[in-house]
Amino acid sequence: MSAPRLTAVLVAEAIGTFLFFFVGMGAVVLGSHAGDGGGGLVGVALAHGLALAVLVSALGPISGAHFNPAVTFAVWLTGRIDITRAGMYIAVQLIGAVMAGFALRAVFPESSWQPVALGTPAVDAGMGVVGAITIEAILTVVLLIAVFGTAIDRRAPKLGGLAIGLAVAADILMGGPLTGAAMNPARWFGPAVASGTFADWYVWWIGPLVGAGVAALIYRFVLEDTAEADVTPAMPEGS
Repeated sequence: MSAPRLTAVLVAEAIGTFLFFFVGMGAVVLGSHAGDGGGGLVGVALAHGLALAVLVSALGPISGAHFNPAVTFAVWLTGRIDITRAGMYIAVQLIGAVMAGFALRAVFPESSWQPVALGTPAVDAGMGVVGAITIEAILTVVLLIAVFGTAIDRRAPKLGGLAIGLAVAADILMGGPLTGAAMNPARWFGPAVASGTFADWYVWWIGPLVGAGVAALIYRFVLEDTAEADVTPAMPEGS
């Protein structure tokens, strides 16, 4: 991949991650004030799902629109991206996430964002660590099955980012009150750094990465069958 092309790919990943999280995390802050126009859990789910659907459709042809270290990890496990490029993807995703966190901190007054730590995912008080990691892992499997089945496989229906966005929205409706339903280490990292909230940090690294690994291995060795492996999110057709 030439230097200009690589630059465009990394910029697309950083911008897409920033915009996805800015909208999603912003919805969490507003959702904590439902009486003031926030949409609560449904609003948070729709904000994340719709934003992701739009951004995957728009930026997918450029970078594959991962916006998630767990997605990049799964793509690497299936041999569709080399480790150097995967590392660069993850680095710019984390940068975009942190930028979104600080942008929201600049936009919202502290009294508005502090109760939800800028939308940093949190484990429900009645949920143990093992349960939280398990939920994040299973929700990530749902997301990655949508990614492999609708964005990578040549047999996939041409849905753009719609199915992926719907998967995220559905996961948030189920897991949002329990773990935040991040399914994405960067989704935790950005607001955590910006707000200084690091409780149970390992939940949003271990859970999504385990779920991504399980989904990748299932798809590669069980479901892929005759799907062609040369068209990938990291190297879209025509790039």
